[in-house]
This record gives sequence, structure tokens and C-alpha cells, in this order.
Amino acid sequence: MRERWVELFSPAIGTAGSVVRYGHYGRPVLVFPSEQGRAGDFANNGMVEAVKELIDAGRVKLFCVDSYDAASWAARDLPLEERAKRHANFESWIVDQVVPFINEDVAGGAEIGVAGCSMGAFHALNFACKRADLFPLAMCFSGNYDPSAWHGWGERGDAAYFNSPADYLGNLHGDHLDWLRTRLSVLLVCGQGQWEDTTGALNSTRQVAGLLADKGIRHELDLWGYDVPHDWPSWRAQWAHHLPRFC
Repeated sequence: MRERWVELFSPAIGTAGSVVRYGHYGRPVLVFPSEQGRAGDFANNGMVEAVKELIDAGRVKLFCVDSYDAASWAARDLPLEERAKRHANFESWIVDQVVPFINEDVAGGAEIGVAGCSMGAFHALNFACKRADLFPLAMCFSGNYDPSAWHGWGERGDAAYFNSPADYLGNLHGDHLDWLRTRLSVLLVCGQGQWEDTTGALNSTRQVAGLLADKGIRHELDLWGYDVPHDWPSWRAQWAHHLPRFC
């Protein structure tokens, strides 16, 4: 399996972030780590090995990135609105540095999917809903899609609202909604076992599935059993089960 590490500088953040590419050919999938995770976490937790056959067969190339959560969503000493504003720096890095790198690496033309587990699932859905022109497919595993549930405090403004799929999905309308109906596909996966309730992932996944259904946006809800916890062994199995359908 081909592996390549690069550091991409972000003017918005003021430093470089890591990107790890796995594979030599195939559909590009941008992978967000779980909360405060690093680019190597996906491999370190067996998620790359779980789909090794797809990678080696040239069906998919994974691009795993560092998070920016420690300075944004996970900075619990800051009010929610400030965390959301800081997230814009991460968004700039992804759109202005990471996406061009992916497009150059795959020689352009291939549509980029996004994926993630736990907080990575939030990032995948949020980026896909806001930038379906770049990311028409989101594969989301055990996410909580309401940032205000993450020990949020303080008044909420536009930045928090427009980064909360649990809020803005219900208000989509007009030409933009019509376009999303033709462009966006979302996979929502969640177990029903330990920690899926206490993290809010199970209820949030069901809520978002309902919002997408109400708006007629293409999606799939896949709830696994009561013996499937919020943890890496679950996500390895779910990832290996679903990814072959999209590459």
C-alpha cells in the first residue's frame, strides 16, 4: 500500500497541518479524525487496514487530515460562538489547501467523498452540506451533529448556527435545497450500544435523518444493534461494510 505524508501550510491557521494519503488510485475520500485527533489516527485504529483490499485494488484513495478541534470546538473555555468562528480557520485550510492537494494528487475530475467517526462524522456532514460542490458524499459514523450539545455555553450567533446541521438543515429551502437534492448523498451509521446514547450520537443521528427526509435529500440511515458501542471496533466493521458501495 502506498503511503505519503505531507505538511500543508495554512495562512488562516498560521501553521501547517498533516495529510496522509493511502493508496495509488481510485475515488478520493477525505477522512476527518475523531475529536482532537491527528492524521495518523485512522490507520492507528485499524480503519485503513479494514479497507486495505479496496485501497490495494485501486478503488479508493484515503486522505486523512489533522483536526483543529483543540483550538475550536474542543476549547471549552470559549463560548460556542467563538469556537464556531475559529472553526472557519480549519474550513479555510481544508478548502484552500487540502482540496487542491487532493485534486492534484488524483489528477482532477474525481469527486471527493468525506468520512469520519464521532466528531469526524460531524465534520463530514457539515462540510458536505455546506460545500456539496466539493464534497457530494458524506459517510458519517456515530456523529453528534449539534455543537451546542458539546458542553456549549454563551450566546449563539450566525457562526454557530451555520455550523450546526441540526439547526440549518431544517430551514433549507428554495433553489439551494433543490440543488442539494440533486447533488448530495449522506450515509448515517450508528450503533445502539454503549456510549451511543451518552454521547448523544444515537439521538442526533436519528434527528438528522429525519431532517434530511423532510427536505427530500438523498440519505440512508443504518442503525446497528444494541451490542454495537461507540468505539473503533464498531466503526471498523461499519466502514468495511459500507465503503465498497461508494468506490
